[in-house]
Amino acid sequence: MIDEQQLTAIVSKMLNAATAQPGVTAVAVGGSLDSGLSATVRLGEVETIEFNRDKSLGITVYKGQCKGSVSITDLNSEAIDAAIKAACRIADYTEPDPYSGLADKELLAKNIPDLKLYHPAAITAEQALDYAKQCESAALNYDKRITNSEGGSFNTHEQYYVYGNSDGFLAAYPSSRYSASCSVIGQVGDSMQRDYDYAVARDVNDLLDLTQIGTNAAAKTIARLGARKIATCKAPVLLEPKMAASFWHTLLAAISGGNLYRKSSFLLDCLHKNILPKFINIKEYPHLPKGLSSAPFDHEGVATQEKNIITDGVLSTYLLSSYSARRLGLQTTGNAGGAHNCTLTPGTMDQAQLIKQMHTGLIVTELLGSGVNLVTGDYSQGAAGFWVENGTLQYPVEEITIAGNLRDMYANLVAVGNDLDHRYSVITGSVLLEAMTIAGN
Repeated sequence: MIDEQQLTAIVSKMLNAATAQPGVTAVAVGGSLDSGLSATVRLGEVETIEFNRDKSLGITVYKGQCKGSVSITDLNSEAIDAAIKAACRIADYTEPDPYSGLADKELLAKNIPDLKLYHPAAITAEQALDYAKQCESAALNYDKRITNSEGGSFNTHEQYYVYGNSDGFLAAYPSSRYSASCSVIGQVGDSMQRDYDYAVARDVNDLLDLTQIGTNAAAKTIARLGARKIATCKAPVLLEPKMAASFWHTLLAAISGGNLYRKSSFLLDCLHKNILPKFINIKEYPHLPKGLSSAPFDHEGVATQEKNIITDGVLSTYLLSSYSARRLGLQTTGNAGGAHNCTLTPGTMDQAQLIKQMHTGLIVTELLGSGVNLVTGDYSQGAAGFWVENGTLQYPVEEITIAGNLRDMYANLVAVGNDLDHRYSVITGSVLLEAMTIAGN
């Protein structure tokens, strides 16, 4: 089996071999080794145990402004040689693109910080199954109305990632990730509901208590029993943190280079303009220790760095790779591959206080399907949650749709809670929106 040092050596040799090919002016190579374990139980019985160990390499060669790329999973010398030649042949047939090429050399990461992303733990299959059983058992024993289970699971994942290019950049770093989850079904009469909970962390010691995951899953399931539809109306909407993270992901997609240079974003030409209320601030923290989206450099080797994305409601930056930046006449922001730990400055109210401020409206705990049009900003998604009157939860609701336009939703945002959830790449609290159309009966 190939180890980390061997993978790094292979990448270095590929760079040298590809650079020596006739007509090649630049080369980039990225590779990874991945390994992990997944254990799933259902009703206390073993469902699956899966081990995985994968390796992959991707090479991109440039002949002037012509580009060829090839990916492989077989890393023997013959396959590597064939990949280099194939990438060169592809470059011979592609049209010149004046915006293609490696990232600017002066922007490449010079020092690779230790972000505390790697915390190996020798977890056996038996331990993983035991952890999964702990989650599920806590859920099944929570309430007699929990009648069935979709399973409890425990997963481990380790990765070693290396990237190099012909401008002399070659760097690598390891990372780890552990997660546990549980999903159960509750029933009262003919009413059946399901819900789940999970935890994820770089360090297994940072996971929630496993029994708490099961208890949370069961409590959320019980709370949804007896869900009903509501009459179509227009009312305030409170997005719980998980739903709020999805809400902000849409914003990040709209300000990402690919959608901007293709002119397929409703936030075209909004740089340095006010798009959110003044109390909204979003900052990227790529060097957050143990952060789930932390990275010392992006997929092009460009050094990542903290930056303001939204400052007092104003869009401070786009999120760009080198290619999209050149298309827009700008400089890369170190976001080839995406954003890193985007965090909203929390407000002063917790979720209970936001519910009281909302007074009457809808708490959204689940979104269904995909109904976001990035070109127009039109937003329409199936939803489930809880109806609130006079600041108090009344009953669970389901089979409804919430709709609006993202420009208006952003502009009329009322508050962000202080109940930050760190399980997602966007770290946010609950979000209270002024009003949305809620389609029901």
